[in-house]
Amino acid sequence: MIRLIILAIFLVIYLIVSLPFMLVELIIQQFNMNLRSVICLKWVQFGFWIVMKISGVKTEVKGLENIPDDTSVLFASNHKSYFDIVTTYQYMKRPTGYIAKAEMKKIPLLSWIMYFVNCLFLDRENPRKGLKTIQKGTDYLQNGVSMFICPEGTRSKTNEMLPFKEGSLKMAIKAKKPIVPVGIINSAAIFEEHFPKIKPGTVKIIFGKPIETKDLSRPEQRELTSHVQECVVKLLDENK
Repeated sequence: MIRLIILAIFLVIYLIVSLPFMLVELIIQQFNMNLRSVICLKWVQFGFWIVMKISGVKTEVKGLENIPDDTSVLFASNHKSYFDIVTTYQYMKRPTGYIAKAEMKKIPLLSWIMYFVNCLFLDRENPRKGLKTIQKGTDYLQNGVSMFICPEGTRSKTNEMLPFKEGSLKMAIKAKKPIVPVGIINSAAIFEEHFPKIKPGTVKIIFGKPIETKDLSRPEQRELTSHVQECVVKLLDENK
């Protein structure tokens, strides 16, 4: 429990300190939006690095060379833990927004920081709002901001991966950007498997080879979701 208490204290302090920092970012974005995004990326990576140190979390990473340097991409991963976000964010090479559930938009301070790092909130109960979120994600991709999505739609609480939701990868197709499959192993063992305790451990992160979307036929587009899930499953199976 001591790790959880220390972590909670740090997060409160971090969010409070972030307030004046974000006010400065509001000024910067008036002149250079990309600079604002890069600075915010580094700020959040620093915060997550401290979270990992407090929690005793280490990472083993494979496939960083599969992340393109010259274009934005849509990352698509399995989802077992809150630490999926904490650990993967350390390896983002460019400003990257995560697709979060709409409920997180209601959390004071945190939702503001998420806005500055290009996160989007997906309302799964409102198709019209969901389409607007997909379009916004498409715009981000076209403007050089990568996106990270967990197509299962929610955290899997079993050893089985949930089916990837149809339409979850449409922003990559619309933006004609590559999809990088991501396999995450052992993240739930840090926290969710023994809530409320945090236990030190090592999370494995595997970035697969990019899947191009710009020249896909209509039938290939319809099969894309299942194909990406198969790639993620393969990454997990090969690295257990």
